[in-house]
This record gives sequence, C-alpha cells and structure tokens, in this order.
Amino acid sequence: MMQSSYKRIPALCAVLLPVLFVCNSSFAQAVKSKPAGSLLPPVETQPANSKYKPAFTGQTRIAGVKTKTPFTVSLLNKTLAHPWGICLLPDGRFLISEKMGTMSIVTTAGKVVKKITGLPAVVPDGQGGLLDVNIDPQFSTNKMVYWAYAEQAEGGSLLAIAKGKLAADESKIENTEVIYRATPVYKGSLQFGSRIVFDKNGNLFVSTGERSGADIRMQAQSLNAAIGKIIHITKNGKAVPGGPFAKTPNARPEIYAYGLRNPEGLAINPATGELWESEFGPRGGDEINIIRPGKNYGWPVVTYGIEYSGEKVGAGIQQKAGIQQPVYYWDPVVSPAGIAFYNSNVIPEWKGNLFVGGLSSMHIARLVIKNNKIVGEERLLKSEGERFRAVAVGKDGALYAITDSGRFYRVAKK
Repeated sequence: MMQSSYKRIPALCAVLLPVLFVCNSSFAQAVKSKPAGSLLPPVETQPANSKYKPAFTGQTRIAGVKTKTPFTVSLLNKTLAHPWGICLLPDGRFLISEKMGTMSIVTTAGKVVKKITGLPAVVPDGQGGLLDVNIDPQFSTNKMVYWAYAEQAEGGSLLAIAKGKLAADESKIENTEVIYRATPVYKGSLQFGSRIVFDKNGNLFVSTGERSGADIRMQAQSLNAAIGKIIHITKNGKAVPGGPFAKTPNARPEIYAYGLRNPEGLAINPATGELWESEFGPRGGDEINIIRPGKNYGWPVVTYGIEYSGEKVGAGIQQKAGIQQPVYYWDPVVSPAGIAFYNSNVIPEWKGNLFVGGLSSMHIARLVIKNNKIVGEERLLKSEGERFRAVAVGKDGALYAITDSGRFYRVAKK
C-alpha cells in the first residue's frame, strides 16, 4: 500500500502544480491591483446578486485599506429631525436640511443654535421631503440659500429647486423663489435625487432621480425630460449657455448628462475640478461616476444590478458602445447617499479621498483614488448601526456626518 501511494505522488503533483500556479498568479494579480503598502482583502465579503463581470480590473471589490492615523468618533447630537443635506457655512457652522421641511444651524459641538422655518410646503412621503441644501458662493455678502424638495403638483409630485435669503436673525428664509422644476410630474414618492453643487462660475449642478416606476424610468434616456439627469442651471434657473445639448432638436438645453437612476451624491473633486456622482442601483449596481458633459450613463439600458424580483433589468446588458462605465460599483448594494472629498491636511492619508454615506450598508465608505481609479476601500463607523445620509468636511479638518435617525457625528484626528 505504501509503495503504491508513493507511485501516485508524481501524478498528484502533475494535477496540483498547475492549480497552485493559477492560484499564485491570481494572488499576484490581486496584490498588483492593490494600493501600495496594503495587502488587505476587499471589504465586501458577501456574495453578489448577479454573476455579472466588471469591465476592468478594480471596478468593484477593490483591496481594503485601513486608516493609520489615530482618530476619534464623537456623537455630537441625536435629536435632529430626519436630516438630509448638510453644507458648511463660512464661519464653520453647518446648515442642515430636515426632511419634514425645516433647517437647522448647528455648531461643530453639535448644538442647534437656530431653527429655520417658513420654507415652502414639501411632500414628505416616501423618499420625498426637504432634500439637499447649499449656499451661494457669495453667501458671506448675499446670504442666499438654495435647496431641493419634493413639491406637490397637479397629477403627482416633482423635484423643485428654490432659493431665498437667510434673514438677519437666521430664523427664516425670505423672498423664497422656485427657480426650477424637474418635469414630468409623476404620481409616486420614490427617487427624487437630489444634490446641489456650485461650479466654479457660480452656476448650479443638480442631480435628479428618475422616480423609480417601471412606467417612467426610461425617461432617464430621454433628452426631453428632466428626470434621471444632471441639470446645469444658472442661479435664476435658466440653462447655462453652451450646454452639450443646447443645439440638439427637442432636447432640454439644461441637461448636462443623462441615464441616471437615483443620484443622491454629487461633489466636485478639488484635485481635478471634475464632477463626481454616487448613484443607487436596484439589487446591486450602486455606482460612482465621473460626470462629463453630454455623456450617457446607461440607466435603465445598462446596469450591473438586477430587478428586485431577481430578473434582469431590460436585456441584462453591462456594457454598450456610447455608454459610460462607472468608475466603481458595488454588488450587493451599499445604498450610496451624500459624498464629499477630503481636502484637508489634518489627516494627510485622507487627502483626495472620497467619503460616501451608506444607507442600507450602515457605514461610511472611504475610497482612495489614484488617476481617477478607485484603488482602496475602507468602511468607517460600521459599529454605529446608522443610515448615513450625508457627509461634509469641516474647517477643522474633521469629517462630519448626519444619519436618518437624527444623529450628527464628528470623526477627527486624535
């Protein structure tokens, strides 16, 4: 018996060596794709909803990274009223929008110092309500505030963008004016978007959701509908001149990019000046995109997600000529909401990183970027068990976050 066992060893080696070679080659390729100094496995360990393959190496499940700088997590407040948007004021405080139709001014210590009322009525059902808020680049002198909200309309609701002046006592918004409405109107309460970001010339980028329904979502591909888009408008709500579809027949001149599902994150990368976006997929297919003028981002024709029923979305296509690929995607979903680039020197290893609020995933994702590629991913605040709706970087170099349950966090260097 012993002799016959020895005789089988060469044959066994002949089988195992190619396997070991393949395994080692795969490991080497994985290591090669990881950021320098990191050998951590991907942070996602759960099986994907689909068997779809990425278009390029590193498009999903990139290597994990871990922050080396010691930091502290502080819960500053847990009484905010369903906060949705957060923006930094010139004096270092934060202006926070709240779903039911109010805003709060909050200090870096978490104290609510002002409650702002008098805003137009919102439709708070489902994913509606008072959504994002941002301030004019010249806020220090003009006190102008811009916000997005779900507005009642004949036949349903829509996403509206309004502006007004913060009163001297900071208790109300004065001279409110609706400057833009993302039509068509739809009878539903899901997927409005929406974030507001100012470009370098003081114009607004607005992200709009496609309202979810199977009977309307194809409008994300229509250049004659404002839903499922990135809209580029002036402070008066007009199309920014010279847009990519300004001379296209039957196209809305304010459309900057299209083919989006539910874009709840929008931020300009300070290193490149480019616009980045986070977007909800259905089951799988959550995306991070670099938004470029005139480009089509695919939904619902191209996606890495599947229907909630488990069926394919449309023809089940992940790649198609003329359709932009996401820089990064998740499957299963993380439900990416608000995003922010870290542009402080307080925690040097975070500089240039993108932070993404996760709802269903209940964490903040830290994405390390190199040459417009995601090269590392970390999950922060997972133990808090919170739905992180939006993130912002303070003047003190700390990362601040708000959650659906009303919590306000500070993540700072020790």
